[in-house]
Amino acid sequence: MRAEIETIVDEIKQGVTLLRRHLDWDRAQRRLSELNALSETPTFWDDPQKAQKLMRERQSLEDGIRAVEASERELADNLELIELGEAEGDASIVTEAENAIFALKDVVRRRQINSMLSGEADGNDTYVEIHAGAGGTESQDWANMLLRMYTRWSERTGKKVELLEIHDGEEAGIKSATLLVKGEQSYGWLKTESGVHRLVRISPYDSSARRHTSFASVWVYPVVDDSIDIEINESDCRIDTYRAQGAGGQHINTTDSAVRITHIPSGIVVQCQNERSQHKNRAAAWDMLRSRLYEAELERREAAAMATESSKKDIGWGHQIRSYVLQPYQLVKDLRTGVESTDPQTVLNGELNEFMEAALAQRLGGADVEVADID
Repeated sequence: MRAEIETIVDEIKQGVTLLRRHLDWDRAQRRLSELNALSETPTFWDDPQKAQKLMRERQSLEDGIRAVEASERELADNLELIELGEAEGDASIVTEAENAIFALKDVVRRRQINSMLSGEADGNDTYVEIHAGAGGTESQDWANMLLRMYTRWSERTGKKVELLEIHDGEEAGIKSATLLVKGEQSYGWLKTESGVHRLVRISPYDSSARRHTSFASVWVYPVVDDSIDIEINESDCRIDTYRAQGAGGQHINTTDSAVRITHIPSGIVVQCQNERSQHKNRAAAWDMLRSRLYEAELERREAAAMATESSKKDIGWGHQIRSYVLQPYQLVKDLRTGVESTDPQTVLNGELNEFMEAALAQRLGGADVEVADID
């Protein structure tokens, strides 16, 4: 067997191993047997909402198990064909089987991505919060560039995006903004973007043309629907209203229609100014708060399972997940996975899937990578 095919076979086996690990193979099979037995009981559909949730879980487990079994079976069958072709001196059989293995590599990769996007809330719409770090105009301009980047990514991937709130900087850029991204698996794709993003460039605001380093944070959390029960005591919340504002006056109102809700026990703050009516902004802010609290619970579960700390850290040096260098050279580097791009402008125009897929794969594999930052 050719060395190239042996390498592909090893990659396929590693991919299948990760799929098994993600499923927690033995537990998944036990749980599927339980759900199959439960679905056959006479009272199963007495509670339709609960039954539908269990059926979705059952379907997800079935799909995952079938994907693993199909990948293993296809690989074994084609390896046998290669052995047979080589034994009989039939090059056409060997070539056909090798081509099938090349195709299987792509199939396993797609199955991995699907498994990475099968979390509890991965299929939901999502909120994306962006906050400028310390540094005034520099960081605020960088935050605005990130806002544009995620808007472009949403458009590139066929998702709808709404600007829920924006706080402009004094001279340029933004202090903060919140996007609502709607579309298939929006949270699943964007969830690994939470963290601190670092920019290095020659500042357009520095008359001496010096190089500046700026930081901004991104925080991603899923929109929760009525099937997810999040209890909030209104007595635990402080509600403030203020006058909406935005670039060019497009969000400015003459009434205090914008709403900010502070959840005192957790310190979580959400705000909305997109709607003209205070009533609608208040309702949207409550939805955002429910989503933030739910995301915090998901993060606690993941932290307990993976024994890793939260990605929400100080907006500054040493906590960044990705660095974007525009001068004196061109490079974007993810500090969790080591993935790089020498075309920062394309990345800033929303070409992020390579970075997202690598970060998702790292979560699937559960292994940390030591990656040195760039100057």
